[in-house]
Amino acid sequence: MGEWEQAGRLPGEIVEVYRSPFSKGAEARDPREIVEVYRQPDRREVVESYRRPVPGGGRNAPARAASRKTRRKRRSPGRRAGLYRFLICVAVLVGLTAAAKAVEHLVYRDRDGPGEAPGEYRTAEITIPAWPVDQGAGLAVTRDQGEALTAQEVYRRLNPAVVTVQCETGEGVSIGTGVIFSKDGYILTNHHVVRGGKRCYVTLDSGYTAEVCFVAGDENSDLAVLKVPPGELALMPVGELPFAPFGDSEQLVVGDVVYAIGAPRRLRGTLTNGIVSAIDRDIEVEGRTMTLLQTNAALNSGNSGGPLINERGQVVGINVAKYMSDWNRDSVEGLGFAIPSAQLERIVNDLLKWGEVRPEPRIGVWVQTDEKGLLVSSVDAGTAAEAAGVQAGDYIVFAQGERVYTNQDLFRVRRGLYVGDRLTLTLLRGGETLEVTLELTEAAE
Repeated sequence: MGEWEQAGRLPGEIVEVYRSPFSKGAEARDPREIVEVYRQPDRREVVESYRRPVPGGGRNAPARAASRKTRRKRRSPGRRAGLYRFLICVAVLVGLTAAAKAVEHLVYRDRDGPGEAPGEYRTAEITIPAWPVDQGAGLAVTRDQGEALTAQEVYRRLNPAVVTVQCETGEGVSIGTGVIFSKDGYILTNHHVVRGGKRCYVTLDSGYTAEVCFVAGDENSDLAVLKVPPGELALMPVGELPFAPFGDSEQLVVGDVVYAIGAPRRLRGTLTNGIVSAIDRDIEVEGRTMTLLQTNAALNSGNSGGPLINERGQVVGINVAKYMSDWNRDSVEGLGFAIPSAQLERIVNDLLKWGEVRPEPRIGVWVQTDEKGLLVSSVDAGTAAEAAGVQAGDYIVFAQGERVYTNQDLFRVRRGLYVGDRLTLTLLRGGETLEVTLELTEAAE
């Protein structure tokens, strides 16, 4: 490895490098074949080694040629004692292993994600060096899908824009994944990956490691934005950073093919695939309810903050959680969850502009979709919709000049508005078309 790779290692990180041995001479070994194993020192780790005596060996072998009966009488007490000691050691090891598994299980659920933990989520101050907000950066989600790609093409296009995130915390090192969304080095990841972080590093697919700054984050949405500073950008051998395109998650349907790229158990650059298992699934994660995409693509510890990708090579979600058994974390498979990209655009752009997420405005209508379009089923009293004259039985045809057919269409329009803005609706009432303007003065819950 080059010196620039070694310089990027975290303090205290142990790196073991294994090379393929020569099998038929120097020509038979692939010099590129290298496996790296990263370990974080753990004071709780106990390793006991037992060496079995060589049968029939040693200088006293002739003495052991005595009769079986004599040997049995002479050695039975020692054998029993040895057996007891062995059983005691086995019991101790089983206890230690169970305890280690329990600790690992808890750490896996709470720190290393994706994981779902009951109760209130913890807050911890982030002291990673800061990068200022309102620098003109933004995240764009496109509705143009393009051509379907093979799994190999998806990986080639997206993997260079995926990074491994390592944050030093008061409890050790938190490992996750991130995705670069702009050529000047803005990175999106999960908030729980950087929670409590003091210093943070990202590793590119090339192996280059750079220290990054913290821009802003939001615990409720579990999203955070990092930034590669210009000094680090200038040192990178890749020049201009590759970045991932973001697509519209609202165009997904159950059964669509999706891919995940991340660093599960620190194995960076890992590609897994699956399908969209469910849309708009309400899941309780660390004490709050999140509306997420469900997928059976394999997600494991270290995938947190990484991209969920459609077959067009567009990021349609940020992986955030998976279901695990309370007793055996390996007994539940194929239940992973991602934050939809339709939610990301507003949240990330708020973080980039103001450093916090500003609330969406409340409209005050309940709608449902039927064969004619978007039907208003009821109007809440005292809301902007009631003040503007919207009535139950109206059909909403346009919102801010955009044709709407479903409640997702209306929500998409609302995500572009803030408290204090106005919303223009075109209604169809009894065969008559009319236009109303809502004064959005109240925040949605």
